[in-house]
Amino acid sequence: MPKLTLVVFSGELDRAFVAFTIASRAAAEGWNVIMLFTFWGLGIVRDPDKAVTKTTEVEKMFDSALARGADDLKLLRIDMLDSATTMMKEQMKAKNMLSIRDMMREAKEFGVRFLVCNIPMELMGIRKDEFVDEVDEVCSVGGYLEEAKDADLNLFI
Repeated sequence: MPKLTLVVFSGELDRAFVAFTIASRAAAEGWNVIMLFTFWGLGIVRDPDKAVTKTTEVEKMFDSALARGADDLKLLRIDMLDSATTMMKEQMKAKNMLSIRDMMREAKEFGVRFLVCNIPMELMGIRKDEFVDEVDEVCSVGGYLEEAKDADLNLFI
């Protein structure tokens, strides 16, 4: 069985769309797929209903800058008025495409494993209990490298 790993570094709507599209397609075709969410990508797998009180100024800053779940993603970082994001989400709906949250659920149904990286979690003050239930584990860089070393394809998005 071929193996694919995706490092999801970006927390933007368009990149999350691409990451989940590739992951689901590969898994549907029988690939072993692992997605590692790190830095801004951690916002994709945050659960908006599991807010945790932040105590330090750094934690508060990252909490406000990081998306609170898949439905909170923006199309572009410079999309100040949300117009591009709104238009893209409307277009996705009009074309009968899944939302990012639904794409995440679909990927899990296909057997995609979701890992979150512990180093940015520590830096940003993110706790394990802030993530959606689909997250399989918190791992170190070494844990990811163990998965990636025998992969047929490694992507960074």
